[in-house]
Amino acid sequence: MKILIAPDSFKESLSALEVANSIEKGILKFNPDIECIKIPLADGGEGTVDAILKTSGGKRISAKVMDPLMREINSFWGLLPDSTTAVIEMAAASGLELLSPKERNAMLTTSYGTGQLIKAALDHGCRKIYIGIGGSATNDGGAGMAEALGAGLLDTNGDNIRMGGGYLSDLHYIDLSGFDKRITDCEFIVLSDVQNPLCGEDGASYIYGPQKGADAEMIIQLDSNLRHFGHILESKYGKQIINKPGAGAAGGLGAGLMAFCSAKLLPGFKTISELVQLEKAIEDSDFVITGEGKLDFQTKFGKVPFGVAQLAKEMKKPVIGIAGTLGKNYQDLYKYGFKHIFSISEGIESLEYSILNAES
Repeated sequence: MKILIAPDSFKESLSALEVANSIEKGILKFNPDIECIKIPLADGGEGTVDAILKTSGGKRISAKVMDPLMREINSFWGLLPDSTTAVIEMAAASGLELLSPKERNAMLTTSYGTGQLIKAALDHGCRKIYIGIGGSATNDGGAGMAEALGAGLLDTNGDNIRMGGGYLSDLHYIDLSGFDKRITDCEFIVLSDVQNPLCGEDGASYIYGPQKGADAEMIIQLDSNLRHFGHILESKYGKQIINKPGAGAAGGLGAGLMAFCSAKLLPGFKTISELVQLEKAIEDSDFVITGEGKLDFQTKFGKVPFGVAQLAKEMKKPVIGIAGTLGKNYQDLYKYGFKHIFSISEGIESLEYSILNAES
């Protein structure tokens, strides 16, 4: 018997590889003769670098960058075997999990550290850069990222505006005279399954602002600021950005990358699954186990387990889904290729206990 183990991470608990290792351990305890193929997955958020490196080869490279509140941290990016292709996950520099719940404030957080990771890849000679932009703590439209690459974001006095989405209303002019010239010779591919525009009720601030510490008043201000920033970007680059699908991803980093780096936005799960040759692995297996921290009605909106189940269904391979918790209308997933769905919880436990003991 050959079992493919292809989970996403369990947020704030286990990485996708740790999840896969734990599942394998349980299977081999039952029967050590079963062959387990492990492909940890991601959709552009946390774990994207490791998911691609594990299957494609290459190495993790350390980098010191600024976190969303401009404190120096140790981060990383991935270099693929061709030595000219980089994989970056913005969550490793500008991610929500880098901040405690009390520190989350979308008015202040910046994507500056993500720009530093891009610069590190350019310094290494990379000319093709994949950027996973899930799990962000920011709502600055990629302004911080652009500043780290040499852009000047200036107010009416010609001074640099303060960092964070709360200060974009002060922006008057973008000075690109010091912007990294290597950007124009580099191909940028953004990995994201988010289709939100930059502004409005379906935009970055209204949909994702609350989880980044924004209250109702702040959301109105942040949305207005992003619209102001978007108009300046459209004027500067002569292209539509504000209403482009995906512009609102990662607090508007999608828009910033489209403008400053001429990035292409591609579906996160689909692109990563192609890079790691997931279809072939499913075809070679008897059945598949996938999962994430929570399986519910939202899983079918492009999440990793849903993508795995869809591919497996096409090849008539049964899929087992496991999760830390089963949420609202998880039963809907049985229509989409899942044969069995289980929670790993053994009883009623606190969230803290469950997170700490997810591995066992």
